[in-house]
Amino acid sequence: MARDIHAYREVAVESFYDGARVRVRPMNGQAYHSGLRVDCPQAMRDPGRYPVGTCFKVLAKLTDRLGGEPYLYVYHGDPIEVLTPKQCQTFLAAFRRGRI
Repeated sequence: MARDIHAYREVAVESFYDGARVRVRPMNGQAYHSGLRVDCPQAMRDPGRYPVGTCFKVLAKLTDRLGGEPYLYVYHGDPIEVLTPKQCQTFLAAFRRGRI
């Protein structure tokens, strides 16, 4: 089945430590709560490649698996785009201006 690209939105996410594990969450100031789980490529969670706290811009869609808790899904074949802190602030500021 083909991927519905229209279901995906640009989202800024960041890596963080959750106990002993590195996880990824949406950044504050967007349509998604920062406590929402993100299913993303393992490379984004690898502290050897990207230090914890790195900001990424991804295409993600809100989904759930068989009626479970909702989460953001990032297609594992998409390229990983790292944002500098300034680029991240610019992206979040543009999102805030575009909100209704």
